[in-house]
Amino acid sequence: MTTPARIVVAIALLGGGVTHARAQDSTSTSRTDTSRATLLPPIEVVGRVDDLHGVALTASEGHVGAADLRLRPLLREGELLETVPGVIVTQHSGDGKANQYFVRGFNLDHGTDFQTTLEGMPVNLPSNAHGQGYTDLNFLIPELVEYLDYRMGVYYPDLGDFGSAGGADFHLVHRLAQPFVTAGGGTDGLRRVAAGGSAQVGSGTLLLAGEGKVYDGPWDLAEDLRKVSGVARYSWEKGASAFSVLAMAYHNTWNASDQIPERAVENGRISRFGEIDSTDGGTTERFSLSGTWRHTGEQSVEEVTLYGIYSQLSLFSNFTFFLDDPVHGDQFNQREHRTVLGGSATHAQAAQALGADHVIKIGVQSRADLINGLGLYHTEARTVLAAVRVDDVREWGSGVWIQAESRWRPWLRTVVGGRADLYTFDVSSDRPENSGNRTAVIASPKASLVMAPSRNVELYLGAGLGFHSNDARGTTIRVDPSTGAPVQRVDPLVRSCGAEIGMRVSPVASWRSTLSFWALGLNSELLFTGDGGTTEPSAASRRRGITWANYYRPLPQLAFDADLSFSHARFTGVAGGEDHIPGALEQVFAGGITWTPVRRGPYGSIRVRHFGSYPLIEDNSVRASATTMVNAETGLLVSGIRVQVSVLNLLDTKADDIQYYYASRLPGEPAGGVDDVHFHPVEPRQVRVVLGWGL
Repeated sequence: MTTPARIVVAIALLGGGVTHARAQDSTSTSRTDTSRATLLPPIEVVGRVDDLHGVALTASEGHVGAADLRLRPLLREGELLETVPGVIVTQHSGDGKANQYFVRGFNLDHGTDFQTTLEGMPVNLPSNAHGQGYTDLNFLIPELVEYLDYRMGVYYPDLGDFGSAGGADFHLVHRLAQPFVTAGGGTDGLRRVAAGGSAQVGSGTLLLAGEGKVYDGPWDLAEDLRKVSGVARYSWEKGASAFSVLAMAYHNTWNASDQIPERAVENGRISRFGEIDSTDGGTTERFSLSGTWRHTGEQSVEEVTLYGIYSQLSLFSNFTFFLDDPVHGDQFNQREHRTVLGGSATHAQAAQALGADHVIKIGVQSRADLINGLGLYHTEARTVLAAVRVDDVREWGSGVWIQAESRWRPWLRTVVGGRADLYTFDVSSDRPENSGNRTAVIASPKASLVMAPSRNVELYLGAGLGFHSNDARGTTIRVDPSTGAPVQRVDPLVRSCGAEIGMRVSPVASWRSTLSFWALGLNSELLFTGDGGTTEPSAASRRRGITWANYYRPLPQLAFDADLSFSHARFTGVAGGEDHIPGALEQVFAGGITWTPVRRGPYGSIRVRHFGSYPLIEDNSVRASATTMVNAETGLLVSGIRVQVSVLNLLDTKADDIQYYYASRLPGEPAGGVDDVHFHPVEPRQVRVVLGWGL
């Protein structure tokens, strides 16, 4: 690995009544002088920013820089999110599909209740063909990720839809110190090349980068993944203003070996890496254009972001095989064409009142999703047999938020705020009964109390309300598109509420530790099921847990990290013994050791990732087995050239990425199917070799 990548970070800090731009290396012990009112522009730092004393609103927020992100052995791009304490990222299908995400007792499916953004653009897709809040991160080029900010819980006014469990914001580089080329290959047909560079063009900097990747995987049916991504960015400064225009493009096709029934493996019908339906898979693409303006004044900061996104998805899946259609099988196709138009604006202003210094932040956010051909089809071998339902959806969500951060004493801060959101849904369905319009509004107050009893300790108390939107089709549905039976419409917006007690401490200069005790509740709701085109009931839920995150760097080259999370998730208002939430992880551990050369020489890391057993059914009579993985990476950096070897699943663990329990039917089985565990295995040990220059 190269010398830790230079990153640009601006962190809002209340100090002496203004917003300071503050950033420091994780080994630094210096503290910001809060005796004077000064507003500084973003400054450059090296390494990971982890000392957020005087900055953070809770114990559950953090910042991870490129130097740490790039030293993580990655199987998939979405695993960058596993730098967030307690987050687990898995896959139950092909690698062109959005990952499966878990955090804080949530099975987030493909992204519901965790808000993910990139440079201010939303990644979550509401009313998606496959799942509400669908979050596909496969378009990311990891070499271009400059840093990741994360915040957990409902305590942040600028986190709106899908932010109940928290959120993460990816930021890409604006310029590169020198061009880079990365070429690699490995087990199971992996071939990948990425390259990029930046140059001064006119009064600004033009950055161009791209990636190509092919991969077959360990599956009996070759995955035949074909991925292409590209990024172009032009950024410039004029006086106190900074501007950026970012264009991104991504296309991917793949075959999928979806989850398979245990009985089919045990009786020898297929191997652990086999499939029941050999025609599952998909294609997707994403194109975006965004622009950002940021102005830093003497006592204020303004930022405006505008974006346009076009995406399409066509996904073929078969989870029950021959349960519903013994002749043609149960394969279905979900597809959509989507245009997203939106933007946000934020103003931060320093003020003094009531003998205290304050920073007032006001923001507005708005997005419109224009979705055409939002369809669910019954298919056989990717040939359409019948349309289950086809809709055109127009969904518009807008929110305004305000936050006041006040420093009453050097050791005491308060943060109060809230947001109000307005949503409209317009559905034109192929069945007139399921067409219609809905409008909903919701208000979400937030508050935090921060105390610093000593220089190296901060204590936090936070509480707030949040929400997530439901699928637009579920808000207007009246009849089941398959059976014609009447169904209940879903609430457009679902309330969440949460609270947290936490602590941030630095026992020694190079050790950062956070501890949080949190609780989160979701109101009773109905969920729209994209796989069936209808709704299914879900009770109210309550979750509570503990998250302990640690980062220790005793030497500039040596770093240790260890994150441990426990959660308890239950339905409420249900029959006794039927209150477990399927898929809710109860224990998560992630940790590693990293050695980074100062300028040249050997480097490496070894990481452990564990998630424990969890319920697969409400009565807890069937539980998933625990999964523990070890990944390792080593390399040599000489004269800007990097030779790297990664070994994923170092111990060749035979475990599962994900498990479900439901009924399916194989040929020759009873018409009602067989209840069974269905699983997607972790990929076996694989070796990847990379030759790189410039990073």
